[in-house]
Amino acid sequence: MNKQTRLKILAVSVALVLSACSKPEAPAEMTGADTVFVNGRVYTVDADRSWAEAVAITDGKINYVGSTADADMHIGSNTTVIDLEGRMLMPAFQDSHIHPIGAGVEASACNLNGLNDLAAYRSVIGEYAAANPDVEWITGGGWSMSVFGPGGSPSRTVIDELVPDRPVFLSSQDGHSGWANSRALEIAGITRDTANPVDGIIDKDPVTGEPIGSLQEGAMRLVTRHIPPETAETRQQGLIYAQNLLHSYGITSIQDAIVDRDALETYAALERAGQLNLRVVASLWWDRQRGTEQIDELIALREEYNTGGLVRPTTVKIMEDGVMENYTAAMLEPYLIPSGSKGIPMVEPEALKQAVTVLDAAGFQVHFHSIGDAAIRYALDAIEEALLENGQLGNRHHISHIQMWDPADIPRFAELDVVANFQPLWAYADEYVTELTIPFIGEERARWMYPIKTVQDTGAVIAFGSDWSVSTANPFPQMETAVTRMSAVDDAYPVFLPEERIDLESAIVGFTINAAFVNKHEDKTGSIEVGKLADLIVLDRNLFEIEPADISETKVLLTLFGGEAVHGDPASL
Repeated sequence: MNKQTRLKILAVSVALVLSACSKPEAPAEMTGADTVFVNGRVYTVDADRSWAEAVAITDGKINYVGSTADADMHIGSNTTVIDLEGRMLMPAFQDSHIHPIGAGVEASACNLNGLNDLAAYRSVIGEYAAANPDVEWITGGGWSMSVFGPGGSPSRTVIDELVPDRPVFLSSQDGHSGWANSRALEIAGITRDTANPVDGIIDKDPVTGEPIGSLQEGAMRLVTRHIPPETAETRQQGLIYAQNLLHSYGITSIQDAIVDRDALETYAALERAGQLNLRVVASLWWDRQRGTEQIDELIALREEYNTGGLVRPTTVKIMEDGVMENYTAAMLEPYLIPSGSKGIPMVEPEALKQAVTVLDAAGFQVHFHSIGDAAIRYALDAIEEALLENGQLGNRHHISHIQMWDPADIPRFAELDVVANFQPLWAYADEYVTELTIPFIGEERARWMYPIKTVQDTGAVIAFGSDWSVSTANPFPQMETAVTRMSAVDDAYPVFLPEERIDLESAIVGFTINAAFVNKHEDKTGSIEVGKLADLIVLDRNLFEIEPADISETKVLLTLFGGEAVHGDPASL
């Protein structure tokens, strides 16, 4: 080794010694996640239905799910740490069938929701008319058909006594019947000689033939087309009201069951203003008075409003029948009434097959309203025809309400990959079931009302929705009824078909990951997993540690939408 080489080795050795002895440089400050929840009972609703203790959120997404001990590595100098102190954290809810804009508008109109007798209706109608003397048309609704007995036919004379000089039109709680006063009928030109439309019924006095004042299904259009349209401001305020209410229930994603251009513009206006905090799949309305010539218009609406934001008008809603209570739900066998009616198929079966096949080929999800066993069959037949023509395109068609089934059609949901979209709050023996339905179909057919467990056991995907304002948007009473088959608010009603009860896990899944599947964003929402959006809720109790009868009492303490609080205050937990 020469002298020059020895000197180089010596220099390197000295440098290493000096480096080892020098003071180390301070490490960079660790930022960590934006928010970390610790010490919780985290029900993830992942594929394993696993539990965790902690969740970390960064930039609106979940980047850690696991133990509290291991969450430390995600806590930095700028991290907000929230100690859940054992509270339950779970994915935010999703509603697969809801009407938020109309429900929000109705809440500020002549609102009869939650009232259960004629005296209360009289009081509210009279008070609203007196408080709003300049309103040209008095509108609103929420009245219960059970108050007026079988057929649900309230009289115009009741409103005439309160409001004789202005038109009044009030929709029923389920939205399938209308109650008009004489002035409204006069403006609409409805007399004893007015014929029923093909998709509706004008109720008439059996003796005099005069219109009673109640209008069923498509007959409502005879009046509603004369009502001045709501203003854009009214619709936007209705949506803001609805959004705040939904957030208080822990709901951050929905499928709006009926939209038109006005509704889409309402959502778009709020989104432009930075006020929309809902993920919305919008179901474009299928005009049953027309045929497939309207599909180009639906495609144009989809292209105009499907801009990559929070609203996706990628679904088409087809109403295939009415409801059991006014005998307009389409049935395979007649109702037990003098007319022997089988209800009203709103779209004839062959026309339905054609429409669904073309919509499916155009990439639309089809969202059916089918209540009677015939309407369910017609929807399934139409989907089957579309699959034969187009193959399986993955459009995730779903049928909602599905009250009255023929058992032969139960396996077809799984076979055809159709989602069964139940409204579980209705699956108990209230007056609608015991007084307005079972006497007119018989006990044997009634066995197949809302068979949630039987359908689930076939392997079909079960999703839940509220149909608000028809019934509450609050998921907790709905889950309680699905689990108990009893009313969540009145113990007087007996258990209804107890063999159709489902477990709590299934009820939660119906409002989370399965609803996300319907909305086609289960890869981003519906469960608590790394990479998904931080749409989360904190509850005041652990649903798995309480009695089923107490589920409906649960309150949401905090709702996060993309990691941001839209209900409650994280600091107050």
